[in-house]
Amino acid sequence: MISFYFEDVSEFPLSRLKVRKWLKSVVELEGKKVGELSIVFCSDEYLLKMNNDYLKHDYFTDVITFDYNVGGNVISGDIFISIDRVKENANTLKVSFSDELHRIIVHGVLHLLGYSDKSRAERVAMEEKENYYLPLLV
Repeated sequence: MISFYFEDVSEFPLSRLKVRKWLKSVVELEGKKVGELSIVFCSDEYLLKMNNDYLKHDYFTDVITFDYNVGGNVISGDIFISIDRVKENANTLKVSFSDELHRIIVHGVLHLLGYSDKSRAERVAMEEKENYYLPLLV
């Protein structure tokens, strides 16, 4: 089950059904199934506090993923996304808010699927996966 929440930000148009179907297909193409997945849209300040409290990082970020997988084929977790960062990224990259939001959503899901972005090579591989899965959102 994929759920969407809004914390410290106003709700905005989002085709929840379309995004759920898309993410389910991404997960299935990776050979897994969706368990309990929460996507929480929040403000910079909300995510900064989480980054400080849980990860001991004192900087803004666009996404934080909490992985609750216990092995096996089912992925579960929470994905927190700063809408402020998504807006700024979209502006910087000269893409639409919607396109950048979908990129960050799939990025969080890829983390739950076991992908990392710590090294340069991992970031490149993850970006390739994002670019592969983004066109599947129809």
